[in-house]
Amino acid sequence: MDLGIAGNTALITASSSGLGKASAMALAREGVNVVINGRDAAKLEAARNEIEAEAQGEVLAHPADLTDAEALEGLVDATLDTFGRLDHLVTSAGGPPSGAFLDTDDADWYEAYDLLVMSVVRLVRQCAPHLKADGGGTIVTITSRSVKEAIDALVLSNSVRMSVIGLEKTLSKELAPEVRANAVLPGAHETARIRELIEQAMERGDYDSHEEGLADWGAGNPLQRIGDPMELGHTVAFLSSPLSGYINGAAIPIDGGSGASNL
Repeated sequence: MDLGIAGNTALITASSSGLGKASAMALAREGVNVVINGRDAAKLEAARNEIEAEAQGEVLAHPADLTDAEALEGLVDATLDTFGRLDHLVTSAGGPPSGAFLDTDDADWYEAYDLLVMSVVRLVRQCAPHLKADGGGTIVTITSRSVKEAIDALVLSNSVRMSVIGLEKTLSKELAPEVRANAVLPGAHETARIRELIEQAMERGDYDSHEEGLADWGAGNPLQRIGDPMELGHTVAFLSSPLSGYINGAAIPIDGGSGASNL
């Protein structure tokens, strides 16, 4: 299916691996020029090579720390200098540390807020004028299913990511009709982080094989598996396309139906 976004430009943060990289890959396959970023230059270059092998558009890799305001300015400037336009912004970030409330200090809270919320605030502030130009564009925020159901020992993710949803809903009103803003709420997907956790469990003797670990992670899911990152990436590409033109201000779970929330 042609999503009708070939020739557009998209900036995807935290896209050297995981769900951000899958989103960049899905957009690149549609002929979108993509800008990917991460803090590890070697990892970022490897992701660029992987995406470029399947891309129908151009791929720019630009390292940037999402908690550094000046670095974010440089990231947006590099996008505009290279492609002369910006049609789609996809925000992603690594998860904050796990831990219980009483084990979490003020510095942890401020660091999580800076990473998860202020990175989006700063990027949208810079990108909004460009997203509004030339007929309008889209914003997709990748958050977590934790905004619908609190997850044990993830107090920072449970709490702070809610601010991103509030921001996304506000943007869907304030930037409309030129810009649509939506969020995706991923459950467990087979990312490098999940593979790492399974390997650690195998070393402890909890699993005999990687396949057993994957099966255990997906045991409580109605689909009896965890997600492929590209399944989320395809959703992000769809939400960035005219085919989703009447979807705005939505927060869409991508979790195989594992959540218990009615809404």
